[in-house]
Amino acid sequence: MALPGRPPKGELSGVYRGLSAAVIPAMTAMTKLHIRGHEHIPATGAFVLSPNHYSEIDPLVMAVAIWKSGRVPRFMAKASLFDIPVVGRILKAAGQIPVERSGRPSAHGEPMAAARTLVRDELGVIIYPEGSLTRDPELWPMRGKTGAVRMALEAGVPLIPAAHWGTQHLMPRYGKGIRPFPRKHIQILFGPPVDLSSFAGKTDQQSMNAATELVMAAISGLLGELRGEQPPAERHDPSKHGQAATGRFQQDVQRPDAPGAPGAERADG
Repeated sequence: MALPGRPPKGELSGVYRGLSAAVIPAMTAMTKLHIRGHEHIPATGAFVLSPNHYSEIDPLVMAVAIWKSGRVPRFMAKASLFDIPVVGRILKAAGQIPVERSGRPSAHGEPMAAARTLVRDELGVIIYPEGSLTRDPELWPMRGKTGAVRMALEAGVPLIPAAHWGTQHLMPRYGKGIRPFPRKHIQILFGPPVDLSSFAGKTDQQSMNAATELVMAAISGLLGELRGEQPPAERHDPSKHGQAATGRFQQDVQRPDAPGAPGAERADG
C-alpha cells in the first residue's frame, strides 16, 4: 500500500515547510525507511503515538515516518531545549510541547494542557512512554511511564503503538555523532490502536500502570516482529539495576554481536 505522502497544507506552518525541505532530503540521503502499518495513522483527527526509544535521533526518524504517512509530527520535548536561542524559537513555532522531566511546573506552560490543546485542534501528539532512552542492554523497551495513556484516556483519542529498528546504526545509543554512510535501512511499524476502553474514567495509579503495560507490550510485540525475535518476558526496570530513569548511564559491556555493534549494521545496496 502506497504511503499517503505529505500532510495537508492546513496542518503546515511556514516553519514546517522550511524544516521539511531541509530534513527530508538529508534523511533520504542517509536512510531508507521501510514503513508498514501507516493505515493505522488517522488521516484526520487527534491521536497519541507511542514509539520505542533507543537513539537520540529516533524523533527525527519518527517525524519523517509520520510526515510520509500524511500527518504533521508534534512531540513533547525537554523544556530545557526551549531555552536555547534559535532552537527554542523553532520548537515553539513548530508547535512542539515543552515538558519538565522532573515533573516540576514548567515556565513554558503545563505540558498536558498544551497537549490537550493540540488534541482539541485535531492534531497528533507523539509521546515516548519510556520517558528516556531505554536502559535495556539489548535495546528492548523498558518500563513505561503513564503520561501517554493518561493523555489518550483524558482526551478520548486513539493511542497508536509504533516500533522502529535500525536507527542504532545511524546513531548508536548515546553516540556522539551520526554515521551517515553507508546508507542505513530502518524498519518502521505502526500498530492498531491499543484497546484502553476498560480503563475509561479511571485515574488511579494501579489502573494507569496496567494500561501502560498494555501499551508497552504492544510496542514490544511490534519491535519483536521487526527484529524477528521474541521480546523478553520481563520488562527492564532501571530501579532494579541501580540505574537512573533519565540521563546517561554506564552501559553494559557490549558483545560483538549486540545490537548496534560495529559490523552489525545493514548497508544499502
